[in-house]
Amino acid sequence: MVLTGCGLLYTGDLLLAGDSMPRNTAVDGVLIGGLSEADAAAVLEEELSTSISAPRDVSAGETTGTVNSGAAGITLDVDATVATATGQPLNPLSRLLSLFLERDVAPVLSVDDELLGRAIEEFAGTSDRAVIEGAITFDGIEPVAVDPVPGAALDRSGAATTFLDAVRKDPANRSDEPIELPVDEIAVTITAEEVQEALSSIAGPALAAPILVVAPASGAAGGATVEIPVTAIAASLRFSPDSAGQLEATIDPAALQTAMGDALDPFATPAQDARLELVDGAMTVVPSVDGTSIDLPTLSQTMVQVLSQPAPRQIEAPLSAAPAMLTTEAAQALGITEVISSFTTNYTSSASGENIRVVAAEVNGALVLPGDTFSLNGYTGPRTEAQGYVPAGVIISGEFQDAVGGGVSQFATTTFNAVFFAGLEDDYHKPHSYYITRYPAGREATVFYDSIDLVFRNDQPTGIYIQTIWQPGSLTVTFWGTKQVDVESVSSERRNFRSPERQEKPDDGDCSPSSGSTGFDITVTRIFQQLGTGTTLRTEDFVTRYNAQPNVVCVPPGAPATPPGLVSPEVATDARLDAWARAPGRTARSKKRAIHL
Repeated sequence: MVLTGCGLLYTGDLLLAGDSMPRNTAVDGVLIGGLSEADAAAVLEEELSTSISAPRDVSAGETTGTVNSGAAGITLDVDATVATATGQPLNPLSRLLSLFLERDVAPVLSVDDELLGRAIEEFAGTSDRAVIEGAITFDGIEPVAVDPVPGAALDRSGAATTFLDAVRKDPANRSDEPIELPVDEIAVTITAEEVQEALSSIAGPALAAPILVVAPASGAAGGATVEIPVTAIAASLRFSPDSAGQLEATIDPAALQTAMGDALDPFATPAQDARLELVDGAMTVVPSVDGTSIDLPTLSQTMVQVLSQPAPRQIEAPLSAAPAMLTTEAAQALGITEVISSFTTNYTSSASGENIRVVAAEVNGALVLPGDTFSLNGYTGPRTEAQGYVPAGVIISGEFQDAVGGGVSQFATTTFNAVFFAGLEDDYHKPHSYYITRYPAGREATVFYDSIDLVFRNDQPTGIYIQTIWQPGSLTVTFWGTKQVDVESVSSERRNFRSPERQEKPDDGDCSPSSGSTGFDITVTRIFQQLGTGTTLRTEDFVTRYNAQPNVVCVPPGAPATPPGLVSPEVATDARLDAWARAPGRTARSKKRAIHL
């Protein structure tokens, strides 16, 4: 009868439990017994999932920090956890005990090993500590010992396992103690004893006295002596571990050079580049001459050998050849053997002629290698009185005035024509705004330092040598090289004529009258022809538009102004620029509309 009753109670309890979670079931303290699977999943998600994915305190040696479990790919697998906890116990004793005892089920965790590895590596960036090797530094000329400090490296694999085990052991993160991650110590190579040994046997004696460097008995630097002071020795002396675990002394050549500056120059003889010279109308190559320089790496090694020796200390300066940048063979290979173009212009102003003479002297002998670009502004630099230039005639907003460097545009025009007939590539040139009758129309150029330049490229396979011949009243620019093409120039008829406009200005003592000139358009065609045959290879057009130079009339102050409409917009603009240029504090260099005659 008792057994029958117990059986009925057992059967009834099973039927009453149905599909719900077993009675008194908990996951890491979160009770889900008696709930449906869906409700149990919701409770676990709310009460346990966030705790498992929260940041956790960690330590690695003396370093502390946090690792975010969720970012490390450790999360609660809710469905797997519910599945593990599901299933009513069938043993009658187990069912009886479940009325009084809690059934604890371990949470099932999902782990992304890649994310876990990244999180551990990120923490290792703060916990790893590089080895500080024993070393010697210098406070001025005083050697200072640097004590060694072992390094530390986080055991990445062991740390990942330790962290994951800790999360599994304490899913809800209730512990106040940080998770201790394993660390490997990295031993030093240089011990404190080795540092003291190097300090007494090398560093101390090294700074006891200077080192005298003497030149070899033979050679251009014979007889030269230079003292390397203690300060330079200290600035360039370095200590580093060798393969035997000892401190090795070296001299840093770059640091020695910095410390010595130009003090070692007496041992050097400068190389002389090959150069081109005209002798009796023929281009000749003056051979290059190699120089000598002090061999700093060898000098540094030689210094180390005497650092431990007592004073006086003396070594011989090691010298090495210093080849010329342009050797005789390279100069000969440039193929500069004949005149490939030449052009002459004439002038009358003595002031302009002086500026033409100065710029011609600067450019004479310029060498433009194959593929290189020549910039007149870049080659001469600023053209100021300090460089020998003088005030000379320019046109500013239609008026004749003086400015330093006036006349250099004649040199630019002459050079441009040499470029034109040599068949070289015109990178940039700017014609004058007004036509100047002594120049070939449409085949001329103006310059103004640092805003208007003359630039050409040597697109030929041989070098270009620029020869300038200045004479009172004329300038000739000749290009030497190897002639590649014949060049012919053909000019169109002038067209689109523009008459000068009348422009009245107060006769205040600074007004320069001008009769003006007619503006027009013109096209100049450069025809490239095969050498000696006249066969056209290609053509290139240069289209130039010359403005009409205004007719400037100086009128008495207070005279009626010219009625509106008689001054063209272009001239009106020039007049405004002219007024600006004449304002107090303006200089000739700031007048960007200047046209150098």
